[in-house]
Amino acid sequence: MTTSSMLALPLLLIGVCFFFAGTVGMLRLPDIFTRLHALTKADNVGLGFIVAGLAVMSGQFLIALKLVLIWGLVLVSAATTAHLIAQSAVRKGAKPWKR
Repeated sequence: MTTSSMLALPLLLIGVCFFFAGTVGMLRLPDIFTRLHALTKADNVGLGFIVAGLAVMSGQFLIALKLVLIWGLVLVSAATTAHLIAQSAVRKGAKPWKR
């Protein structure tokens, strides 16, 4: 096992754990707003760790730069999509969950 693989493997595993946590949050939380929050936050952080692991594994600056660019585009699109979904839910009368 190479040094880059030893550095990348924990990053990839942490990323997978964040994806799993986001999925659990989406399935278990009570309303659309908390589900969107859990899903977008966990997926963005999870993708960041996976991008970091893949960048370390690639060993090339240009590939790492492309991966970070893709991650940035996903960050922007996830935030925009979550906002549009929440705005649509508000228009349809969805109320935030209260204890």
